[in-house]
Amino acid sequence: MRQALGQLAHHRLRTALTLLGMIFGVGAVIAMLAVSEGGKQQALELIEGMGLRNLIVEAREMDDQTLKQVRRYSAGVNVRDAQAISNTLPFVEDWAGSRRFRTWTLFSREGDSRADVFAVSPNYFDLSSLEASRGQVFSDTDDLTFAQVIVLGSTAAQDLFPNGDAIGKYVKVNHLWLEVIGVLRDRQLPDSQFEGQQVGGESNHVYLPLQTGLARLKREELSAELDTIKLRLDDSTEPVQAAQAIDHLMSRRHSEQNDFKLVVPARLLAQHQQTQRIFTIVMSAVAGISLLVGGIGIMNIMLASVMERKSEIGLLRAVGAREIDIVRQFLVEASVIALIGAGIGVLLGIILAYVIAAFAGWAVAWSIFVIIIAVLVCVCIAVGFGVYPAMSAARLDPVSALQSD
Repeated sequence: MRQALGQLAHHRLRTALTLLGMIFGVGAVIAMLAVSEGGKQQALELIEGMGLRNLIVEAREMDDQTLKQVRRYSAGVNVRDAQAISNTLPFVEDWAGSRRFRTWTLFSREGDSRADVFAVSPNYFDLSSLEASRGQVFSDTDDLTFAQVIVLGSTAAQDLFPNGDAIGKYVKVNHLWLEVIGVLRDRQLPDSQFEGQQVGGESNHVYLPLQTGLARLKREELSAELDTIKLRLDDSTEPVQAAQAIDHLMSRRHSEQNDFKLVVPARLLAQHQQTQRIFTIVMSAVAGISLLVGGIGIMNIMLASVMERKSEIGLLRAVGAREIDIVRQFLVEASVIALIGAGIGVLLGIILAYVIAAFAGWAVAWSIFVIIIAVLVCVCIAVGFGVYPAMSAARLDPVSALQSD
């Protein structure tokens, strides 16, 4: 190891240029895998809000003229649709409806907010993986009795009640005063798109019971009763197959009017993973090419080193060094180059991953196993490309090598 480091230090510029291929190769691998793993974890967190075992029926947006024509045959997505699906299809375990209301005022005696207002079924929170950090969510009884209660997202609670606890206080939504009974735990998910679907953002939402909202808040003319219906499937049913049955039932109930659409979170996750897999393959190929270039650079520097050290090799052979000793020495030198390049490459990859995350808004996640694999691949490539120069050095004729100077 000392001899290897001495040889590399003797030709610093040449060694530095040789290291670049390994540095960029390992750096690219580390950064790519960190971003890829971060994207995978973020996708799972986002899909958790939609529910991997859920199906979502959404009211389709249409222009006024088309909507008037459709309403002659279909009332739009409504509570009766959800009840019919639940009662007809045995693989549907539970359902929850939601409706977003347009608001012109949302305030308390301590502050105001621009949060979105939703009327939802009581089990909406369970199907959306939402839970209260303070207080509680409303119950079936609250929904059936048109209770004037409300649950706040964490950001909305901070805006409406900046001076203290919101539980037991009142919020006015349009003309309706509602008592705050709970504040949701912040899942810290981005309010963003996932495969074309809006996800996250619950922290700036407020929720009141579905029947309260439908009875006491004004809806737009001709609009559907519900914006979405979330359906939870049992574990034995494939979501794609279930979607076909639900689509058929909904189409018959809506007189074949195209006023709804089905969202299958499991399918969205599969599409995202396929896109991410292609990205990973492309980036791995680029990083692999960089590592191969680095391996060629190592072969080049070692061949040059063999030519420069012929007399040294001849002297070693003359005093009893075996061929395997010469091979071992040159392979150690190749490994040292690889380890140095890999070490710097890991640092570069970490920096590069955070730079990409900062500019692109992506998440990063680290795995020690992945870093170790990247370093081992780097060393294996270096050793592989170092075998030929090492064998060439070992096979030199000792007498000819001693006379080379």
